[in-house]
Amino acid sequence: MNKLWRDNNATYYEINRGGDITYHGPGQLVVYPIFDLDHFFSDIHKYLRFLEESVIETLAHYGISSGRVDGMTGVWIDGDKPTARKICAIGVKSSRWVTMHGIGFNVNSDLSYFSHIIPCGIQDKAVTSLERELGRTLDMQEVSSVLKNKIAAQFGFTYVD
Repeated sequence: MNKLWRDNNATYYEINRGGDITYHGPGQLVVYPIFDLDHFFSDIHKYLRFLEESVIETLAHYGISSGRVDGMTGVWIDGDKPTARKICAIGVKSSRWVTMHGIGFNVNSDLSYFSHIIPCGIQDKAVTSLERELGRTLDMQEVSSVLKNKIAAQFGFTYVD
């Protein structure tokens, strides 16, 4: 596998955090919020749904309809159709209700890297990006700001840039 990654200018890190293989790279918005859920709720599944909803609302801001797929954490476009494609992977951990890890939201991602892995262990679904869906490159700072505001709203506070 090392030659594959080297030939594609990528680095592979094996870690012990659960889940399956994922990819983080340029054009992807990687957001690892740190919350002490004791101040909100002690329910990791609810936290996952809050993160998903934040991305769903961010995509709606750009005119894209998205949602969830039963049994598959993350955000999907056309999730109930054969053309289903994942636009955001989510993997979190908490220790004493303090969150770690988070989301990988494909904004302007080079999707060719995903052809070398089975993202999140899901073989029968495609991966997409905001850029592919809209047909244009987006300003990462703008998308980041929209997403941060959506996450803040989920938790009942206002984000100030």
